[in-house]
Amino acid sequence: MAEEKDELQVEKPEEDTKKKKGNIKLLIIIVAASLVLGAGGFAGYKILASKGSSNSAELKEEKIEKTSIVALDPFVLNLSDHGRYLKVTIQLEINEPKLEETVKNKTPQLRDTIITLVSSKSLSSISSPEGKFQLKDEILFRANQLMGMEKDAFKNLYFTEFVMQ
Repeated sequence: MAEEKDELQVEKPEEDTKKKKGNIKLLIIIVAASLVLGAGGFAGYKILASKGSSNSAELKEEKIEKTSIVALDPFVLNLSDHGRYLKVTIQLEINEPKLEETVKNKTPQLRDTIITLVSSKSLSSISSPEGKFQLKDEILFRANQLMGMEKDAFKNLYFTEFVMQ
């Protein structure tokens, strides 16, 4: 009986080591497969992301090329406050370069619209950043109305000089 117990004890540790080795092999296979799949997924993401960013960069370049800017002569205006003046230089961004000639032909009407609008403003209403943004929006709205097109002719307006006294 003593011999049988020794044989059983000897066999059990061998079985345990076989099970441990099997578990370790399985664990190594799972970790290796996870690393390969993760690396492949990351590489695929990077490749696809680089293709998408180059396409979006090309689209941005096309949009930039389709616009042009028309500079208006500087304005020196009386504000509605007595004795207050504003010197402002405005540049208009046109959605389509082919409209540039039409805009140049309508420059006197644009200048009149801007003078009428800006001279009705007070110093306090246009001195804050919010006031400047509101003034920009109003000028853009009136300029697009003046052009009388189905689609807005002007995309944006830029103040390149804004001096109040």
